[in-house]
Amino acid sequence: MAWRAKHLLGIEHLGPDEITTLLDLADTYVDLNRKRHKHSDALAGLTQVNMFFENSTRTQASFELAGKRLGADVMSMAMQASSIKKGETLIDTAMTLNAMHPDLLVVRHPHSGAVNLLAEKVNCAVLNAGDGRHEHPTQALLDALTIRRSKGRLHRLNIAICGDIAHSRVARSNIMLLGKMENRVRLIGPPTLMPSQIDHFGVEVFDDMHEGLRDVDVVMMLRLQRERMDGGFIPSEREYYHRYGLDQAKLDNAKPDAIVMHPGPMNRGVEIDGELADDINRSVIQEQVEMGVAVRMAAMDLLAQAARATPTEVMA
Repeated sequence: MAWRAKHLLGIEHLGPDEITTLLDLADTYVDLNRKRHKHSDALAGLTQVNMFFENSTRTQASFELAGKRLGADVMSMAMQASSIKKGETLIDTAMTLNAMHPDLLVVRHPHSGAVNLLAEKVNCAVLNAGDGRHEHPTQALLDALTIRRSKGRLHRLNIAICGDIAHSRVARSNIMLLGKMENRVRLIGPPTLMPSQIDHFGVEVFDDMHEGLRDVDVVMMLRLQRERMDGGFIPSEREYYHRYGLDQAKLDNAKPDAIVMHPGPMNRGVEIDGELADDINRSVIQEQVEMGVAVRMAAMDLLAQAARATPTEVMA
């Protein structure tokens, strides 16, 4: 089994073989999830704790569903009502949880690096469900699985990531994953929403949607993350949609069989035309949601297998 990671903290430290191993296993879970009886015993006897310090619908629900379908005992903590609000530090919370001997810890946190810090303090496998602007590895992996199943491959494709690149951990994880798998990545958006040192990312950068989308195989739209903005990054939502929102006229520059993606939640009429988002011939947005459960099942299964392989080793 080509899987070496003790935690899933990001894409940065995964090799192409590990990515392929996870996607191959996720494919089998897609098949399982489409059956009448959707349960496995891969995590039977194990405890999964979900800690979401940021609100989430898709990610939290899919991690809960993934754990239950694998047979784990799943507990989701209400972090808004936790001792964190009473002044307890993240490290103290980690140590308290560690004393309860969980096997899998799923964490979403508003600060970059917080999940990595937790992983250093607990003896169980930690999965990053999104930390600040840093990474969102399972989103990139489910996007990769969606692309692979739609296009029949995950290499040598032209892929455009469009919109709020600067504030997007989804974009960061996707750029790394798609680059590792030998794809040509383009970033499209206004200069105010491009990260600093973009020249070091190994991507092509465009500020014109028509030019940037020319002959691409995949169009990945991103949400405008206003909660992470502290200034006037765009003149108005109306102007943003006119220049950078995906509509049919802009999509016509892509290949005729190009697929349209969005990690959600969508702002219809801001990042993407509503009819295009629902177009079953081009949009794979609902498929992304489906792939999310399968990918998270595969990730937890692989981490549990890795832990069983080294039962006496403390995960650090």
